[in-house]
Amino acid sequence: MKIVNYELFQVPPRWLFLKIETDEGITGWGEPIVEGRAATVKAAVHELMEYVMDKNPLHIEDHWNVMYRSGFYRGGPILMSAISGIDQALWDIKGKYYGAPVHELLGGKARDSIKVYSWIGGDRPADVGQEAKRVVDRGFTAVKMNGTNELQYVDSYEKIDLVLENVAAIREAVGPYIGIGIDFHGRVHKPMAKILAKELEPFRPMFIEEPVLPENNEALREIANHTAIPIATGERMYSKWDFKNLLQDGYVDIIQPDLSHAGGITENKKILSMAEAFDVAAAPHCPLGPIALAACLQVDATCHNAFIQEQSLGIHYNQGSDLLDYLADTSVFNYKDGYVEISNRPGLGIEINEAHVRKMSEEGHNWRNPVWRHTDGSVAEW
Repeated sequence: MKIVNYELFQVPPRWLFLKIETDEGITGWGEPIVEGRAATVKAAVHELMEYVMDKNPLHIEDHWNVMYRSGFYRGGPILMSAISGIDQALWDIKGKYYGAPVHELLGGKARDSIKVYSWIGGDRPADVGQEAKRVVDRGFTAVKMNGTNELQYVDSYEKIDLVLENVAAIREAVGPYIGIGIDFHGRVHKPMAKILAKELEPFRPMFIEEPVLPENNEALREIANHTAIPIATGERMYSKWDFKNLLQDGYVDIIQPDLSHAGGITENKKILSMAEAFDVAAAPHCPLGPIALAACLQVDATCHNAFIQEQSLGIHYNQGSDLLDYLADTSVFNYKDGYVEISNRPGLGIEINEAHVRKMSEEGHNWRNPVWRHTDGSVAEW
């Protein structure tokens, strides 16, 4: 068997899908995307596919190493996201070739299902209490929200109080035991992160996410010494090497690698296993499409330390197109009592509605995240 063709589809709301074909008629799907840089990742996929065209798709570990190591310059969001989507598609092909789900090829399931959480509140959180109540009424037992609007390095307690009011509204609406993930989104700098983490403790959040930007991970030590809230980070880290120092330093409780950014299934299985050796939990990042989520679930199934999975159904970014629109059978992502079952179907366990993908790729997208500015005109972290 060898790879004979591939196609890329830039589809709304902000995704990029990859289809790889073999000479035996088996196809695989992947999701290589950096949100807001779809065209750039598409160019990288074209370059990397030169290494695997006409090759046996089953030799995934070798293909991964060739794509990563054959470039003198390596790593980073663009190249690693391109590798991620190709890797996902190769695993999809391999599973279909052997008639087995990917998790069976990775050693088999450690669980039958995994908890999922729902996003609430949008980019600028508001009315989160009512929204949390609605998603809990639908069966979710955990929610996640953007914690803050933009913050200066040192900002006012008025903005801190607004965060506390929002989280208090959630607690009042859903009670004391629903999990609340609070995403600082890298919008908070160290001076304010220490204050905010301490002030949030009475609400007993499930975790605080990216309390500082990943390039400032050394600050996690000081933040961890200020709070008992579990600290999560990792969505903007792209390989096992990026996670190495984070785990060795010991100031993270939950890692959140993204299977469409951090090297795909091959690399993330290793990253989660590395974290297990440090007694660190995993909650893979995935505000993306159905292929990325399917890949996450296959890895989650095999990793003892995976405890919850992000998913994008109904997320504020999915305007006009949503997670299930691109699937021929949406039942694979049925959520029940806040959990989703791990698919036992071959490959990634999903069937893509290719006709809809082709139709929506004609519409395409040019999604960009907003550019925020502070009152003084300086650029703010989004």
